[in-house]
Amino acid sequence: MSGRRLEGKVVIITGGASGIGAEAARLFVENGARVVIVDVQDEMGKNVAVSIGEEQATYHRCDVTDVSQVEDTVKFTVQKHGRLDVLFSNAGVMEPFKSFLDLDLDRLDRTMAVNLRGSAAFIKHAARAMVDHGTRGSIICTTSVLAEIAGSGPHAYTASKHGLVGLVMSACGELGKYGIRVNGIAPFAVVTGMSTGGDPAAGKYVEEYCAAAGNLKGLVLKVII
Repeated sequence: MSGRRLEGKVVIITGGASGIGAEAARLFVENGARVVIVDVQDEMGKNVAVSIGEEQATYHRCDVTDVSQVEDTVKFTVQKHGRLDVLFSNAGVMEPFKSFLDLDLDRLDRTMAVNLRGSAAFIKHAARAMVDHGTRGSIICTTSVLAEIAGSGPHAYTASKHGLVGLVMSACGELGKYGIRVNGIAPFAVVTGMSTGGDPAAGKYVEEYCAAAGNLKGLVLKVII
């Protein structure tokens, strides 16, 4: 994005305390938006807000698996800023990779609760706020390249991201009539705390894997929005 294309827009970013979410918060603010950083990593979330500037960024604790907290977060945002224009549903968890023969069903439930159900809850309540205020808003969900290919990542995470793509497609089919766009972005492997567990050796492995598997290295893509 160039210039300040989001001047005056209000944005909720879930999973905004670290990784992709934290960088997205900075980018949105650079383009003129005011952001509400949503996470359960309180110290990290507050630090991101302070580093950006608390006039433009606010940290708000919310567990996306708790629907009442999700609803309260949307209400907090609208009460503070008067509107909600964008939801970036980015919060996610990833379990360690194991054979399907050792699949942990409790971890599967937890992963689906955060990655899929949490996104559904935020889409629902963000869309309600947009419709109530007549806002032609935008909802963006972080899916994954694993929603297109399977077998190279954790099974529960892969399943949750496939489900999230279906949720995005279903939601956009209805919410478009209100002028609300619903899209998914599918990153390839990215070295973040979630994907590495904070282990430098794991980070090195992810970087090497990306370098070996990527097929657009060295190319510059031009995106027309």
